[in-house]
Amino acid sequence: MSRLSLQLQQINRWDVELCQFCNRQSRYLSVRNLFRIASRLGDGVFWYLLMAALLLRYQSEALPAVLHMLAVGLVCTAIYKLIKGKTLRPRPFNVYPDIVCVGKTLDQFSFPSGHTLHAVAFSIVAVAYFPALLWLVWPFTALVAMSRPILGLHYPSDVLAGALLGGLVAFASLHL
Repeated sequence: MSRLSLQLQQINRWDVELCQFCNRQSRYLSVRNLFRIASRLGDGVFWYLLMAALLLRYQSEALPAVLHMLAVGLVCTAIYKLIKGKTLRPRPFNVYPDIVCVGKTLDQFSFPSGHTLHAVAFSIVAVAYFPALLWLVWPFTALVAMSRPILGLHYPSDVLAGALLGGLVAFASLHL
């Protein structure tokens, strides 16, 4: 077996072990409920409420930020669907019996984490326009990202890939 193959196997082993560790935390009711709520709000509810609140508070001043967030969301959705349709990585609970799904899936594939991709992208754009939102959006984004392996829905590598893709889309959009 090649050196690269061995290294990739080790990375995969760490990914699965970290996923299993995270998922074990969901056995605590308070942990499970916190991350279920974060996951549900990360479906879009939090971001749509944030956009509405910005429009209500700042009116036309918030329009560029909200339109930018919507555009980034559409691009992220297109990228997410394209990659998921090509990689077809099964969710961890479908592969490892000791990983228990305690959340709701939006589709059957794992890579990348769309929740994390969108959360990172929306956070970067929102903070670029309204820096005072940093204290709100980044902790929420961290909860959404952590919810994915804790709920058994994603491997940590799915979350990392989602975060990187979301960051790339958001930063690219800010420089266009």
